[in-house]
Amino acid sequence: MRTLVWRGLDAPRMEIAHVDSLDRARGTQLGLAYELRWELEGSTLRVGVSDGEEREVELGDCDFFDLGYSPFFNSLPVVRDGLLDRGPEREYRMRFVTVPELADQVVAQRYEPLGDRTVRYRSGSFEADIEFDEDGFVTLYQDFLERVG
Repeated sequence: MRTLVWRGLDAPRMEIAHVDSLDRARGTQLGLAYELRWELEGSTLRVGVSDGEEREVELGDCDFFDLGYSPFFNSLPVVRDGLLDRGPEREYRMRFVTVPELADQVVAQRYEPLGDRTVRYRSGSFEADIEFDEDGFVTLYQDFLERVG
């Protein structure tokens, strides 16, 4: 198991993730006004806000899950499709879960490998460069968060 910790750069926020594999992981997010726990088991994502709603979300016909404010989920397409080296841009259908509302929707996301373990991420009008370690886990998400442990 690997334990990863990130802190927000744009707002008070932290996440800790305990990763058994890219199909089995669990984590906790602390935001300014919420605490969220998540657990990924293959094609099922369980999420819950402390003293609030809990949900189980199925992947369905999407490529991957994405959970609001969580850098762990950016690793899923990067590792599976080997995006740490320069290459063509790829588009994915993501099952995106908002935080702290826990609403899910299907969104398009693009990942463009720039080389040197950096990927340009795009969704709608949003764009940011994300740096990864040699195992494909986020170390720096431009103006958003950084790994601290």
